[in-house]
Amino acid sequence: MDNLSRIQSFVRVAETRSFVAAARLLGVSASAVGKSIARLEERLNVRLFHRSTRSVTLTAEGAVFLERCRRVLCEMEAAEAELLQASEAPRGKLRLSLPHISMVTSQVLAGFLRRYPEIELELDFTDRLVDVIEEGFDAVIRTGQPDDSRLMSRVLGSFRHVVVGSPGSVARYGTPERPGEPGHHALLLYRFPSSGKIERWPFPGWPAADQPTMRAVTVSNSIDVLITMACEGLGLACLPDFAVRDRLADGSLCAVPGQPDAPSGTFRILWPSSRQLSPKLRAFVDFMAGTAFPQIRSA
Repeated sequence: MDNLSRIQSFVRVAETRSFVAAARLLGVSASAVGKSIARLEERLNVRLFHRSTRSVTLTAEGAVFLERCRRVLCEMEAAEAELLQASEAPRGKLRLSLPHISMVTSQVLAGFLRRYPEIELELDFTDRLVDVIEEGFDAVIRTGQPDDSRLMSRVLGSFRHVVVGSPGSVARYGTPERPGEPGHHALLLYRFPSSGKIERWPFPGWPAADQPTMRAVTVSNSIDVLITMACEGLGLACLPDFAVRDRLADGSLCAVPGQPDAPSGTFRILWPSSRQLSPKLRAFVDFMAGTAFPQIRSA
């Protein structure tokens, strides 16, 4: 058991590149982690980390040892998960990071808790790029391609962007006769909270924020604000289809003709690759894939 504890400490330090961060995840002191690594290096008669006041990096021997240790931990976690699944319902705290989008609604999350009453959700809604491992999240839901080799992922669904406006606005100013000629329409633009950049419309030839003929009447990092202003006839907005589905259905908004129908984004759930899917996390992944995301795929 001492060897297993030292292996766990080694893997967490390697993943977080920090004795302090690893200690926080393991629930022990940084000095305890340091002693555990020192004893492991002494037993193996090899240095596993290069240490400095600013960083902790793996040695060549440490990198080879890490892959073996990850497999050991994964097998242990798989064995534990099988026993838990056979004897217990999903339970415990689940710490999640979710984007600021109306797709993951409070009703969906409430439905999950009703199905799994022994699970406690700790939710962090943000559009910033969180560090899943260092910040201690069990999983995150994000769009785009994953670029962290330390994470596993599962595709949950895809969506497309759609240019919308109020029926009155479209009737008053007319629809664009061809891409790039939106008539008198003004634009309602989305600004990414994480970078501050304005989202470009993903349609070749359609109006972009940098075209001098277009007037941006509002720039906002809130999709809900842009939806409201579009419904009020203040301009055209380019928004995810799932965010405006209800407004399109009730006639508050209408889609501008001539748009491509191909998906323009993908949702994924990501979790640390060194961890087997626990019953509570597997329950959340399956619930989201079966409840919220099929609606996006069929949109």
